[in-house]
Amino acid sequence: MKRLPKKIYEAELLRLQAELVKLQEWVRTEKARVVVVFEGRDAAGKGSTIKRVTEYLNPRVARIAALPAPTERERTQWYFQRYVEHLPAAGEIVLFDRSWYNRAGVERVMGFCTNQEYARFLHQCPIVERLLVEDGVLLRKYWFSVSDGEQENRFRSRLEDPMRRWKLSPMDLESISRWEDYSRAKDEMFVHTDIPEAPWYVVESEDKRSARINMIAHLLSTIPYHEVQRLPLELPPRPPSKGYERPPRDMHTQIPDHAAQLPR
Repeated sequence: MKRLPKKIYEAELLRLQAELVKLQEWVRTEKARVVVVFEGRDAAGKGSTIKRVTEYLNPRVARIAALPAPTERERTQWYFQRYVEHLPAAGEIVLFDRSWYNRAGVERVMGFCTNQEYARFLHQCPIVERLLVEDGVLLRKYWFSVSDGEQENRFRSRLEDPMRRWKLSPMDLESISRWEDYSRAKDEMFVHTDIPEAPWYVVESEDKRSARINMIAHLLSTIPYHEVQRLPLELPPRPPSKGYERPPRDMHTQIPDHAAQLPR
């Protein structure tokens, strides 16, 4: 695997992130609604890409929707219901870190839904997405593709790293032994949900750096944004003092100066 050189990656990433800030201001000004779906194998690089997308964005404009397992009450609702409430209002971007496609992936493979529920999802999903697009939502769907060998390497790296071990769950490890089941589920999902109104875009993510650059560049290329002229801002002059004096510091509870101990 040929990895994108770090210097080239960092320079291009910063340029693209500057464009994402412009996109954000366009979305806010034009009252647009943007939904970006991130799906793919476990350890395919979805989370790290989302982190780079949102790094310089305003969390009041661009937010991440990463839903936990449904509650008992949510299991009795229409399947799409709990996702609908996370859709953007005017001037917002929502990034789904996994989405309603859980039903076509992990729920299908692990037997968490019935055959009837799965078939109903495949029928309803294209209808729901067409309705979103028809209503003006800019919907983009990305599938992060990684090989079985690279996935296992990333799992092993997480297993040996105490700072990232939380990323591994028994469900993640189960995906190793069910690799072909997930592959078949993904292929069937594409057959039913890769529609002209909301196509799937595949991101090859053997090299995470290239995957992030390619995904962000593609997203920017699919939205007709432009740079929004902002009102010029100037710092006002500080007014003269009116005699305020700060109370002595020992009147308040100060946190210990841990930083001062570091040079010692």
